[in-house]
Amino acid sequence: MSQLCAGRIVVVTGAGRGIGREHALSLARHGAFVVVNDLGGNVDGSGGDLSPAQQVVNEIEAFGGKAVANGDDISTWAGAEALINTAVNVFGDLHAVVNNAGILRDRMLANMTEEEWDAVIKVHLKGTFGPSHFAAAYWRDQQKAGKPVDGRIINTTSVSGIYGNPGQTNYGAAKAGIASFTVIAALELARYGVTANAVAPVALTRMTEGLGPAPETEADRDMRSPKWIAPIVTWLASAESKHVTGRVFEASGQTLAIAEGWHRGPRCAPVADPTQLGAIVDELLAGARANAGMDGEDGHWPQNAK
Repeated sequence: MSQLCAGRIVVVTGAGRGIGREHALSLARHGAFVVVNDLGGNVDGSGGDLSPAQQVVNEIEAFGGKAVANGDDISTWAGAEALINTAVNVFGDLHAVVNNAGILRDRMLANMTEEEWDAVIKVHLKGTFGPSHFAAAYWRDQQKAGKPVDGRIINTTSVSGIYGNPGQTNYGAAKAGIASFTVIAALELARYGVTANAVAPVALTRMTEGLGPAPETEADRDMRSPKWIAPIVTWLASAESKHVTGRVFEASGQTLAIAEGWHRGPRCAPVADPTQLGAIVDELLAGARANAGMDGEDGHWPQNAK
């Protein structure tokens, strides 16, 4: 098997378990030197333990790969900077950052607490911003110094964010923000030789095992395995993907797809009198596509009709 990422130095956050672990193992099998970052906390973000990250490093080293464990808290400014510095100091460079770390604090909007909102936004949204910021600054400086740059930012969004899921206003808002962050970062970083893309995974992991019915068969379990997410992330981290940027991919054991972002739909001339808008809005709605459901398809969102 050819090694897509031979010699590339890649940071993966939240890589101690689940989807992030599969990313780290796949990248290492394809020749990448991997910084395995994981705070080792619980699903809600509490606690901390470096051993999950170290176990992934041990697995990588067992098949001849190179990796180092890192327990920095990427939701903090200092932790994000220390993580990027680890890649540069240990392996001598940086080629890709996979922002994968996340937590859940699901609650219906009327019951959600400020702390539940802040915790999820901090880990997902700020935890994507911080490592991306320090990586971008590193690549900018490399480019200005005349050194070749072929950088990648690969973010983790979610169908809960781009399509919507009840009970996850905090998580969905963070993930939708990550999708927009990705598009804007792609526009900004192209001048430095850096791409930015996002992946919306669907898989059965420690974070998602309580959100739906348990798999009934081995085939179902295999289809929901996080192993199906790693191939697109590995390819996006490689030199082959330099022509792809600003895109959101859906990945699961059922599909690999590109999620198409907001586009302007039915339109009319501006209206000065709000009393005239009822019939006009109804006409616009009649010609508009319904919002997609969690499967990304039309027909699952209640129509706005009288």
